[in-house]
Amino acid sequence: MEGTSDKDWTVLLILSILLGGLGADHFYAGKIGTGVLKLLTVGGCGIWALYDIIMVATEKFVDSDGNVVTKQ
Repeated sequence: MEGTSDKDWTVLLILSILLGGLGADHFYAGKIGTGVLKLLTVGGCGIWALYDIIMVATEKFVDSDGNVVTKQ
């Protein structure tokens, strides 16, 4: 069962928009492995970065514990 993350939604959205291609949003959410992958692929050539922006904006992005990051 999914809970609510303690990560700040606004910070995550800003990181995703500005530094999503470098994996900053995944590092912030505690997803170190995918953050490194995103960094090495420059956000999956932008596609992965755009996908993550949409996931955060629609409140469907989950942190490393499987909790949804939502607006507080």
